[in-house]
Amino acid sequence: MAPLSHDELLEIFSRLPAKAIYKFTSTSKSFSKLPKETYFASKQTQNSLLRDDTCFFIQPDITQSYNVHVEFHPLPGEELSSGVPQSSLEFLSNSAKILSSSNGLILCRATGENEVKLLITNPATQSWLPIPTPDEYKQNGTSIGAVDLKIVLECDDKDDYMVYLFYDNLVDWSSSNLDCKVYHSNEGVWKSKQERFFTGSRKLKFDMPVHHRGAVHFISDCFPSWNKKSPYFRPYIMSYNFESGNSRMLRVPKEARKGSHDLTCDMGIFKWGKATDPNQSICLVRLRKHVFTIWTLTHYETSEWRRVLKIRVKAMVKDHPIIRVKGYAVLNGDLLVFATEKKVYGCGLKDMRIQEICDHEFDFNVLRFTSYKDTLRTFGTGAGTLPLSLHTCGTRAGTLPLPSHKQCW
Repeated sequence: MAPLSHDELLEIFSRLPAKAIYKFTSTSKSFSKLPKETYFASKQTQNSLLRDDTCFFIQPDITQSYNVHVEFHPLPGEELSSGVPQSSLEFLSNSAKILSSSNGLILCRATGENEVKLLITNPATQSWLPIPTPDEYKQNGTSIGAVDLKIVLECDDKDDYMVYLFYDNLVDWSSSNLDCKVYHSNEGVWKSKQERFFTGSRKLKFDMPVHHRGAVHFISDCFPSWNKKSPYFRPYIMSYNFESGNSRMLRVPKEARKGSHDLTCDMGIFKWGKATDPNQSICLVRLRKHVFTIWTLTHYETSEWRRVLKIRVKAMVKDHPIIRVKGYAVLNGDLLVFATEKKVYGCGLKDMRIQEICDHEFDFNVLRFTSYKDTLRTFGTGAGTLPLSLHTCGTRAGTLPLPSHKQCW
């Protein structure tokens, strides 16, 4: 059998996660510069769009400006091939707070600051880039560092990314409309959208966005409301279309609305369906009285849903009499993951397989999952795409530059 050609080897390597590529290149001098080659990095990024996320981060759900420890865990079956360098985890734990993730890039906020400073990072390649602070969050004589941002990162199938920021209008702050600004990597500036985002009268959960049909979707809280005549008396989903600027409300299932004002009730929305599934949709997760119930959106225009799972937490975790769920998410459109006091469990939504994924070391009451895939994705070719050192991001003094991969993996 003839040996594989150089081009055939590149094609094979481009289908691997970033960690596997770096481990291989460290043993082969001829391929040692492969991850830094623009063509190869772009091809690996394109191929990664056909793969599901391979891992996830966990962090406490607290104020964005505070320093918090971050944990990284691979999904079952990805332990040997996927990961991020230890120095990247130290950077995220000591200097940044994860805000949003999309196709291999992470949007972070520098912590320990009295002002808002944002950066885009790829933990797998130990690269990162600051993005300008929106004018609305620059210092103007008062401290605004404690303000939590309503912000979303979206990476497309090229090397571009966009950041969407929703914020209160200072003139009409009591309104249910939010102003919107967009930062495009190719342009390097924030631009205001003419159309505002109507949110209804409830508070939306901006930490769990779902991109679907050209719009970003957010679910409202479940906090009891006293105005029963209001169309926003029960929880709902609001969407904002990036192109048209239109806002739209989607109803949650009638079964989900029942009992939604119970103090134990919490809801979240996530992507439903694999990365290659042309029929991707939205799934709704409700946790109420230690019972998970999950629905999928079957008809977008009429807000029709189908229930796919209803299961008690103690049926999945049988070795503990008292179980407290600290956080949950649906990863890759078919895996429910949830954190208890010390462990993270997974439940397949199609095969109903239940497994213990890992331990965690958090004592916080509420934890947040961020799905991730390790890729060689770059920051595109837009303005400001330059090599950086940490001090340019405004992180606190004493933070050291990230070391090389040979020191980290």
